[in-house]
Amino acid sequence: MERSEKRLKQRLRVCVATCNRADYSKLAPIMFGIKSHPEIFDLEVVVLGSHLIDDYGNTFRMIEQDEFDIRSKLHTIVRGEDEAAMVESVGLALVKLPDVLQRLAPDILLVHGDRFDALALATAAALMNIRILHLEGGEVSGTIDDSIRHSISKLAHYHAVCTRSAERHLISMCEDHSHILLAGCPSYDKLLSAHQRDDYTDIIKSWIGDDVKEQNYIVALQHPVTTDIQNSIKIYELMLDAVISFNKRTLILFPNIDAGSKEMVRVMRRKGIEQHPNFRAVKHVPFDQFIQLVAHAGCMIGNSSCGVREAGAFGTPVINLGTRQTGTEMRSNPLQKKFCFPAVKECISQDIDHILETQSALAVDLGGTNLRVAIVCMKGKVVKKYTQLNPKTFEERIELILTMCKQAMADAIHLNCRILGVGVSTGGRVNPQDGIVLHSTKLINEWSSVDIRTPISSALHLPVWVDNDGNCAALAERKFGHGKGVENFVTIITGTGIGGGIIQHNELIHGSTFCAAELGHIVVSLEGPECMCGSHGCIEAYSSGLALQREAKRLHDEDLLLVEGMTVNNKEQVNAIHLINAARLGNSKAESILHTAGTALGLGIVNILHMINPSLVILSGVLSEHYENPVRQVISQRALLSAQGTKVMVSELEDPALLGAASMVLDYTTRRTY
Repeated sequence: MERSEKRLKQRLRVCVATCNRADYSKLAPIMFGIKSHPEIFDLEVVVLGSHLIDDYGNTFRMIEQDEFDIRSKLHTIVRGEDEAAMVESVGLALVKLPDVLQRLAPDILLVHGDRFDALALATAAALMNIRILHLEGGEVSGTIDDSIRHSISKLAHYHAVCTRSAERHLISMCEDHSHILLAGCPSYDKLLSAHQRDDYTDIIKSWIGDDVKEQNYIVALQHPVTTDIQNSIKIYELMLDAVISFNKRTLILFPNIDAGSKEMVRVMRRKGIEQHPNFRAVKHVPFDQFIQLVAHAGCMIGNSSCGVREAGAFGTPVINLGTRQTGTEMRSNPLQKKFCFPAVKECISQDIDHILETQSALAVDLGGTNLRVAIVCMKGKVVKKYTQLNPKTFEERIELILTMCKQAMADAIHLNCRILGVGVSTGGRVNPQDGIVLHSTKLINEWSSVDIRTPISSALHLPVWVDNDGNCAALAERKFGHGKGVENFVTIITGTGIGGGIIQHNELIHGSTFCAAELGHIVVSLEGPECMCGSHGCIEAYSSGLALQREAKRLHDEDLLLVEGMTVNNKEQVNAIHLINAARLGNSKAESILHTAGTALGLGIVNILHMINPSLVILSGVLSEHYENPVRQVISQRALLSAQGTKVMVSELEDPALLGAASMVLDYTTRRTY
């Protein structure tokens, strides 16, 4: 009795092994379910196969961003992408797996599907007397996949199948009916709920283009047929020719790592698909977004199982090419083995559910006065925001950042938001590659030569991105504001200081020493007022909030600020707003100061137009509305004729620093472009 009770109290050690982007989309809901019951299960995650290859998107990062602790990463792929490489990869996996399985000692191993990596997993576990649960066995598709899938099923002890036909097939293969669960496709609930989401237009725009409308684009995904490689490559070439001739915008995914994929990629590049204006060629699309792209496509073309299963959930038309999904015998050598199943009695089983979460980012904004943290979703909505006074010391500041982020992460669970990472916007010169503030502004104490990324990432177990607040404002405009779809534009921040960011050919410009876009320190006068940087005549010395405050105080001290209708409380600090109000009420000296400030900013922007020739200038920050007309006037008077037509717009974003910080996370984790 005592031994029996002790055994019941022990947690079940479950090892989930994932080999590629496709099987993780099926395994993830199950992994989340296991993780949510730590009192029952001890989850161990093993990653191998194409997850760890850069050419296929390094998709193991998505597993880490889902906050799963990867206990072992096994490099098992022998490059070559031919039949011999597949065999060698299975052999390499069999050499490496025994040590991992012996160390983890799982009670059960979860294996998905029909990949050659999965066959190695099942073989190793079976020989080591580890119970195996096989997902999506019993199905019939085509190529060598059928043989591998059924081999894994015969090695497995338990089965979770998608369809009644698959269940009947396993029973026909003499598998124990009591060990078969008709669970449905693990990802299907997410497929159906995706059809109800309202952010699909943003996803279409981010992956295919701003001018692309629903059902007016194609999704193409084709893999090699390993039992007839040369014919499948020829079909792939013909498919590309056909899609090019359609003259439709097309999202095309790179093929998987099966034998023949290297030749298919060569065909793609020989036809210039990656540079073709109608095509967007990608290695990986996060599953949540991929299913929405499929759901709203005009059609899907290729031979992926997605066309048979996922697309069917939405009624998306599919052109299925070749034999990969049909299971039909091929009249070539080698011959694809066929499986014939006798009829068996139907049976009643159960199904499972999982919860759909909203992809989100934690955004941190370090200002001179306040420290802000926000949960920002993919559409740019600030779900929840937290504000505290910015501490004066480094240690207190980092401690407060971590406290606020942890609170936000706890709240994100109840808000149904999945946090993909942390983006930090801060003043000063930043090395975004290493996450280090090189030189801070005078407004933030103890903030130079500071590594921000390491302490935050270590404490929160999330990837962290860091950049200058001006660059973040430009990123916010690119993703959520006036800069969407604009290839070349500049954002100017007009606040306490003057800053900005430059987007050139859709990319953020950092410069060789991360000093690009220090727009506030463009010199517009050789003998101008002293700037906080130590120089003279910078835009910031004329046009920043601090510069206007300085002039307002000077006028006030000389009793030249106040006019009829204005009062300043003795306890109230004179600032730029008082200067602006005085000018509105007819104070000629205040008007002159603002005219000079607007002219200085306009001259600096003219210099920018002549250097990088953007098509759009976006004014952001609290002073932007006051500078819009003066800047346009200076451009019309001082810019070269070809630059005088440059658009000047005032930002409509409420929190550009927070949205820009969030965009670093959302862009990288979903598109890997930042």
